[in-house]
Amino acid sequence: MGRFKHKGKLFLLISIFLLMALTMQLSQILFYPSSIKIIKGENKNMSISFPFSVEEYSESTIVNPIYNEGSNSLSKSLTLDGIDKGNTNLQVKLLGLIPVKNYTVDVVDRPMLIPGGNAIGVRMNTRGVLVVAITDIIGMDGSRRSPAREAGLKVGDSILEINGEKVVSSEQVVKILNDIKDKEIELKILRNKEEFEIKTLPIQCLQDNAYRLGIWVRDKTSGIGTMTYYHEESNTFGALGHGITDADTGELLIVEKGLIMKAEVSDIEQGKKGTPGEIKGVFYKTDDILGEIYGNTQFGIYGSINDGTKNFNNKEKIPIGFRDEVQTGKAYILTTLEDNKVDKYEIEIQKAELQDVPGQKSMIIKVRDQRLLKETGGIVQGMSGSPIIQNGRLIGAVTHVFVNDPTKGYGLYIEWMLKNIDKP
Repeated sequence: MGRFKHKGKLFLLISIFLLMALTMQLSQILFYPSSIKIIKGENKNMSISFPFSVEEYSESTIVNPIYNEGSNSLSKSLTLDGIDKGNTNLQVKLLGLIPVKNYTVDVVDRPMLIPGGNAIGVRMNTRGVLVVAITDIIGMDGSRRSPAREAGLKVGDSILEINGEKVVSSEQVVKILNDIKDKEIELKILRNKEEFEIKTLPIQCLQDNAYRLGIWVRDKTSGIGTMTYYHEESNTFGALGHGITDADTGELLIVEKGLIMKAEVSDIEQGKKGTPGEIKGVFYKTDDILGEIYGNTQFGIYGSINDGTKNFNNKEKIPIGFRDEVQTGKAYILTTLEDNKVDKYEIEIQKAELQDVPGQKSMIIKVRDQRLLKETGGIVQGMSGSPIIQNGRLIGAVTHVFVNDPTKGYGLYIEWMLKNIDKP
């Protein structure tokens, strides 16, 4: 009787062990990104243990699955060899019957980029003029009204045209309204990427006799940031690692015309707990124009470079690292502080998110370099876009700082910057 009881306990322990192993492996499979990139000529290993197996949907020659036998049947692994560019699909099954997860496999060439780190000045003209506030006007009869609000105009809208005339500046809006006076006007509006027309009637303001709609508008913005990369073959760049938004509305600005210029660091305001620091710079010489901006997205600004590598401190291409190649541990960033020279500073990647969907907060990073901590207190405004390099590969860009701990911040995977390029 005791022997049977002992065997029962042993069986229970083995069952619990197998269940734990199965649960751990299932968790790894489910949380592993469903989109897999393999570099042509390279391979990627996936740990597949019994009772899981992998089946390929198509009979493609894009990848070559090779099962590597371990010391026992429980330690099988699957190596995917990237043979040719293209894509295919894999499915993980339990006991060869129950579908568990699907994977999309893309075989690609590994892009080579020149990492930046240069401080740049950014000037952008919006498409049309951006409505940043709607106010009331006291008319000549003493009544308080807002023609803009009555017509349905909202903060964040862009006015593209007035009576068919293309609008490019706030001064132009004032001139058109005072030329038309109290006649009905038609506005072409851009809202959430959709265009439509509205009609309204300007009223004469009691304070200054000018004709107004009751709006405040903005037509341009400028600031300091950091170049992330330059792609020599297409003569294009990516910078900032996040989009440029309007300070009042928080809306992503739509670019009509934009320039990047050489910037000189003039002052550094240290970051402190609760107060983000800032790199202050100047840019004013028209002959220091580096290139044109043609896209402003939530993952950065993009454009073309005028004189290629001539304007870069570094001219050496390095491969990019995909998101599933990013590891926690040591890395470094390139950024500009003293003497307007690009230098590298050590950081630690404390967390790398398993993102299937592009997101700005891909990594949590912490500054470890004592020189950088002494100069800036950590990550500060103006460092956005500083390239992050690990194991000789460009893996991402600095995006945001932790307000309550300036030694820490977020990084964006370079893969998301390249995937979301806003082409002209």
